[in-house]
Amino acid sequence: MQRRDFIKTGAAAVAAPAIVRAAAAPQKVRMGFIGVGNRGTQLLHLFMRQDDVEVTALCDVYEPFLKRDESAFDPKFLEWGLGGRLPAINDADGKPLAQEKAVLDAVKARRCRLYADYRRLLEDKNVDAVCIAAPDHWHALMTIDAIKAGKDVYCEKPLAATVAEGRAMVNAQKASKQVACVGLNRRGSAVYRKLKAEIDGGKYGTFRVGRAARVSNLFPNGIGKCPPCQPPKGLDWDKWLGPRAFRPYKYTIAPYYFRWHGDFSSQMGNWGVHYLDALRWLMGEVAPSAVTAVGGQYFLDHDGDIPDTMEATFEFPDKKLIHFMVYEGGTARPVFAREIELQGSDGAVYANERGYDIFPQKVREFKNPKKPLFDERHYDGKDSVAADGSSGDSTSVVIRDFLDRVKDRGTPLCTLEDGHRSTCFAHLANIALRMRQRLEWDPAAEKFTNCPKANELLSYAYRDGYKN
Repeated sequence: MQRRDFIKTGAAAVAAPAIVRAAAAPQKVRMGFIGVGNRGTQLLHLFMRQDDVEVTALCDVYEPFLKRDESAFDPKFLEWGLGGRLPAINDADGKPLAQEKAVLDAVKARRCRLYADYRRLLEDKNVDAVCIAAPDHWHALMTIDAIKAGKDVYCEKPLAATVAEGRAMVNAQKASKQVACVGLNRRGSAVYRKLKAEIDGGKYGTFRVGRAARVSNLFPNGIGKCPPCQPPKGLDWDKWLGPRAFRPYKYTIAPYYFRWHGDFSSQMGNWGVHYLDALRWLMGEVAPSAVTAVGGQYFLDHDGDIPDTMEATFEFPDKKLIHFMVYEGGTARPVFAREIELQGSDGAVYANERGYDIFPQKVREFKNPKKPLFDERHYDGKDSVAADGSSGDSTSVVIRDFLDRVKDRGTPLCTLEDGHRSTCFAHLANIALRMRQRLEWDPAAEKFTNCPKANELLSYAYRDGYKN
């Protein structure tokens, strides 16, 4: 979503809850937000649509993001094509959005405090729960520290930068009393939840193959090439790097472009985890038993070091397959319709958050059935509204569920275990590509059984000053 589009939809949505909510003041959940750049600001605004949220703290290592000062953004961000990936703070006329005005008013009244160090935010007794939307390589440390500080956690996907980090996060939550969830928004989609119920009810038989792809044509320049340079004024580059090894700043790393650098993220993790989570959830799978991956930098000559073309296949012990593809160097349409595909002996399903199409098998090679086992069906999600009558937006549903679980201490729609298992798919695919071989995986021990060298990539040594 482009920044201007987000401004329009966000501005329209912010006024609605005041009209439909009951007059009684709900129990407030005091929220702190760690990482308030592009995605962090989107989540901040979505949380603020809920009547029972009070924003009491913000944290970021880039001062203009933290102080919500769009006029202080480094102008070079625009030169590097980041205009649509900066926080939406002002509207098209340059005036603060309603959500932003509310934040600024709270800051002036000292109801919302600003922190450059997330650890100071976690010490704030006016924070009940945190939303973590910092870059991926920070998720583990921040989540574990938040849990230890007695805060509930909403963590943006992908859950962690390594398999070992993800398991450590799960273990920390299990040893605590804290509620923690992962922002895999398709778990909150009314369309996907309806489809899941129909599949689990056996209505369409068994699906043996799932497919999805991320297609984004970045040819020819990708994220570009930038020489090492001084960080923008107000950015604490050392804190941004955190546990990762020091490297000089480049505009093709931060903000936003870190997703094309393997030390910080990957497109398997950035986009793949969304689709892989939906596929494994719909197909009733927990973890693969083997993974194969091929690909590389076939199209782009830029500062990114992850593949622009990649295909990964995950095998499961109950004779199922999931394929995921990344195509960022050229135009492609590997999935016939919508965003994911499920293939079965009796038909196929194509689904996204707006709806799904079910096509029964009508012709077979040697023996045609008298009629298909189920009827063709096309469903759109116009009725995908949450139970309380609020927006059916899937991320809002996950947020609403998180806030409810903070109050009743129940289990959220997407637990850390769910987020970890789905994020592992991305890690396994990236490791398989580096090893250039089919890797066999033990999901209980979370180890590769046929390649000791691959197990060395399940974690990494944090730099001095940070603890694994």
